[in-house]
Amino acid sequence: MEYFETQSERTDLPLVVVPSNFAAMVEPMQKAAADLENIARVRVYPENTDPDTVAERLSEAQVAIIFGIHFDDELLRRVSGSVRCLVFGGTGVASYVNLSLARELGVEVRNIVHYGDASVAEHTIALMFEVARKIGRQDVSMKRGEWEGVEGVDLHGETLGLVGFGGIARDVARMAAAIGMQVWVWARPSHRHDIESLGYRYVPQLDELFSRSDVVSLHVGLNASSSRMITSAHLGEMKKGAFFINSARSQLVEEGALEEALRSGGISAAVDVYDEEPLPPDSELRGFKNVVLTPHVAWFADTAVTNIVTQTCEDAAAYFRGDPLNVMN
Repeated sequence: MEYFETQSERTDLPLVVVPSNFAAMVEPMQKAAADLENIARVRVYPENTDPDTVAERLSEAQVAIIFGIHFDDELLRRVSGSVRCLVFGGTGVASYVNLSLARELGVEVRNIVHYGDASVAEHTIALMFEVARKIGRQDVSMKRGEWEGVEGVDLHGETLGLVGFGGIARDVARMAAAIGMQVWVWARPSHRHDIESLGYRYVPQLDELFSRSDVVSLHVGLNASSSRMITSAHLGEMKKGAFFINSARSQLVEEGALEEALRSGGISAAVDVYDEEPLPPDSELRGFKNVVLTPHVAWFADTAVTNIVTQTCEDAAAYFRGDPLNVMN
């Protein structure tokens, strides 16, 4: 696609720029930009995450709406001369931009909330089923002309241990309970009443959750206290044959710990998030047979895409109104 701009004749209005836009977001963005009519022009460029291109595209922008771009400190400094507000199209903004530096530079950072709880939860359940039944692997085998079944693992009656109890975790818990899994949750004590009132088991110790669950799935936000909170010791305590699922953030896990656990062969895993994205071709993770990999797409579903675009435009409009909606720094 070529770039498009709304209200291009209104040069009196400030400029909102989307420096890199996924093709699936073009139509929703054209509709959502109506929220900024008579408030700001909206200029949308095709997908390109090259830092020089991004900086050039943002050279006149007061507000930047960001999808999937990692803003390192150099890029943040380059755009801070014009950009006063970064609107991040997701929830894990801390792994995409240095919030402290943005504050020092006078750049406000906003995110969006609960845009795709069900979408990420469904992907998490799909990952769990893929580890248990290996449907994708058998599909590839069948299309090669083979006829070789793989013994599956029943999830009914197994214990799912959730780390965290936000919106996504609650949807995962509901879906897992519907297929007959026992749901245990480690979370802040303030969540205990909600957890138990829904019929789940509150587990106060993270070690216990890992050692007694058949499947462990991560659902906490990334911040200073949660960074690298899951250690090799936690993964080492998991039952032989247990599953580890991460559709949250890779930085929640100690560096190298997952690879160590997979190398031992004691557990299987499924992950959608990585320290470096795209995942390098020579990543050790690509070589394990006991892990399922997807390219950070748990969020990428039709309803979630529409919600992302709508909320980012609402954040931009709120910035111009002086409304502190979803300000992170």
